[in-house]
Amino acid sequence: MKYYIIAGEASGDLHGSRLVQAIKQQDNAADIRAWGGDLMQAAGADIVKHMRDLAFMGFVEVLTHLRTILNNIDWCKKDIASFKPDVLVLVDYPGFNLRIAKWAKASGIRVAYYIAPQVWAWKENRVPDMKKSIDKMLVILPFEKKYFHDKWNWDVDYVGHPLVEAVKHFKPKLEALSSKPVIALLPGSRKQEIKTKLPIMLQAASGFTNYQVVVAKAPAIDDGFYQQMLQDFPDAVSVKHLTYELLSQAKAALVTSGTATLETALFGVPQAVCYKANPISYQIAKRLI
Repeated sequence: MKYYIIAGEASGDLHGSRLVQAIKQQDNAADIRAWGGDLMQAAGADIVKHMRDLAFMGFVEVLTHLRTILNNIDWCKKDIASFKPDVLVLVDYPGFNLRIAKWAKASGIRVAYYIAPQVWAWKENRVPDMKKSIDKMLVILPFEKKYFHDKWNWDVDYVGHPLVEAVKHFKPKLEALSSKPVIALLPGSRKQEIKTKLPIMLQAASGFTNYQVVVAKAPAIDDGFYQQMLQDFPDAVSVKHLTYELLSQAKAALVTSGTATLETALFGVPQAVCYKANPISYQIAKRLI
């Protein structure tokens, strides 16, 4: 079969990579074309658009990159139509993927959605269009199946949270990152949020001189991006592609709100969850949520 998968963020790349692996186990002749990152590529997907070019979050940020986003949507539709997949699999990333789902359904393409938009938290008005556009909804939180069935008369499939399995099967391979107890800093996966929050997180953690501060770098962000921020805090160190190793050793963590907060919780690490948005985006979001 031919599969077209779209994941637009670091968490989607992680979940998408495990999905690609599972598809390959069931269908070793699978032809998988995808939007995603290094993990999905390593799992066997042909990456045609890398997630580093896709991660825009916040009202102001979306507006300033609107031309790029619209061009991406247009290019995506043309690429899907040219590839002619047997099924389109959309992984989270609802602002983009729900638009593609609506178009794909109208174009006669089967649509599966893996990791439902959090409509139980906000933008519940999306659900009627989702029901029309999505042939198979796969949810990862137990209460979501009941939510969609009882409130929207929509039978969706609960498949379990992929992070639970990932953390459960993780086996540490490294020796201690430091002779001191470790404070982990997880500043996010998007450049805009890292640039906004990492200096604040470093400043907050720098007072704990009896601890080693370790920053988890995002896989899709080049090391040079972190250099200016880290050079002001020479006692802090950083790791890349070793977030689970870091969390397995951390005594505490400062974590950007998102998938990483669940990963940190699954490792049993006490954490402070934080976020800082563009002031205009914050004021808009405060009134909507």
